[in-house]
Amino acid sequence: MCAASRAPQRSHRTDSRNRTTRDRSRAALLVAGAAAAALTLAACTSGGTSGGGGDTNFVTGSNGIATAEQGDRDAAPELSGKTVDGTQLDIGDYKGKVVVVNVWGSWCPPCRAEAKNFQKVYQDVKDQGVEFVGINTRDTSTGPAKAFEKDYGISYPSLYDPTGKLMLRFKKGTLNPQLIPSTLVIDRDGKVAARALQPLSEEKLRSMVEPVVAEK
Repeated sequence: MCAASRAPQRSHRTDSRNRTTRDRSRAALLVAGAAAAALTLAACTSGGTSGGGGDTNFVTGSNGIATAEQGDRDAAPELSGKTVDGTQLDIGDYKGKVVVVNVWGSWCPPCRAEAKNFQKVYQDVKDQGVEFVGINTRDTSTGPAKAFEKDYGISYPSLYDPTGKLMLRFKKGTLNPQLIPSTLVIDRDGKVAARALQPLSEEKLRSMVEPVVAEK
């Protein structure tokens, strides 16, 4: 067979190999895209694992709220810094009060869903020795966070923590915030009494706060 008659066959084989390479590249891109999407969803979700098990000192109820008995609680780490409004805040200054800490981001739909519930409960319990503090995270500037607070009428302060450093101060295996949103209730001794890794209804939020307020 002459070279001229063999050339089209070589071209056909080359095209086939090129198509296979392109198909594989597209498949790899799709897999990478799916993985990135999964990570994005994991960063703002309506549920999660308790992080319990083993010799941890807390239990997670059927409502998804984890609690620890008074004698088995871990101390909250130092949580301080500048707020969304630019003022200095140290949660340690609230020792002797019950503190509700909500980790949120303006970009997070579940955070938007629960925001009015937090403001409503805050208004109802703030005269009972209860403080609310937000931790705003992964907002690249305070502008969106300020707009969020204005839109939902949030009147309590939020620490501005764009890189999530404050969340990393909690020890693993404790009632640490793991997702966005996360909510913690810190007792009067500065120890974490309850945690939720989900957006909270007004009823669920009250069920976390009221038992700790009632403690002696």
